[in-house]
Amino acid sequence: MSLFADAWYYLTDTANWGGSAGIEHRLLQHLWYSFLAVALSAVIAVPLGLVIGHTRRGSAVLVGFANAMRALPTLGLLTFLVLLLGLGLIPPLLALITVGIPPLLAGAYAGIANVPADVVDASRAMGMTERQILFRVELPNAMPVLLGGLRGATLQVVATATIAAYVNLGGLGRYIFDGIGLYRYDLVLVGALLVAALALVLDGVLAVAVWASAPGTGRLARGSIVDTEALRVAAR
Repeated sequence: MSLFADAWYYLTDTANWGGSAGIEHRLLQHLWYSFLAVALSAVIAVPLGLVIGHTRRGSAVLVGFANAMRALPTLGLLTFLVLLLGLGLIPPLLALITVGIPPLLAGAYAGIANVPADVVDASRAMGMTERQILFRVELPNAMPVLLGGLRGATLQVVATATIAAYVNLGGLGRYIFDGIGLYRYDLVLVGALLVAALALVLDGVLAVAVWASAPGTGRLARGSIVDTEALRVAAR
């Protein structure tokens, strides 16, 4: 029990929250690394998933690519990138991108591909262009699944971003690696608890976003979204 008591004492001591090595600063560093990794992953994965989901071409290649990225050992990849590129922010970011891309890619593709075919056909019958169909019909209906992919990617990146400390960067992983090096397992527990708490908070926020984005509920403003029920009626 002393391990948990020591971790609790460390967390509740206000002296451990301030300064460049404090919990607040390392929490912000962890959030920054995670945000960069998820944003870069989204820039790569979401457009690719949208295009493949809309055209229905290349899905087999997409599945193989996503599975291959999931199979990559993140720490081993980080070590290789450090040897190749040297220390700095780039190697851990590239390693984290391999974690963030698969859920985002799968979410974007599955969301678009699962939009009812009669809705898409009705959109074309009304004279909408492929671009309009993608952004005004398919994307709004796919938003819950796409945000579900973002939710999964965020959780995995936040949990894996501790590896930044492996290459002498900051973040919450600093507590884990420093604790192991100093045989301070209460610090290891502190790092693990903080990462878990951060992941739970972000998961809750994104869960609300998924709930709010459900089409047809009126939970979000839909000024530019075509009513899918109207499209179904027009197709009859």
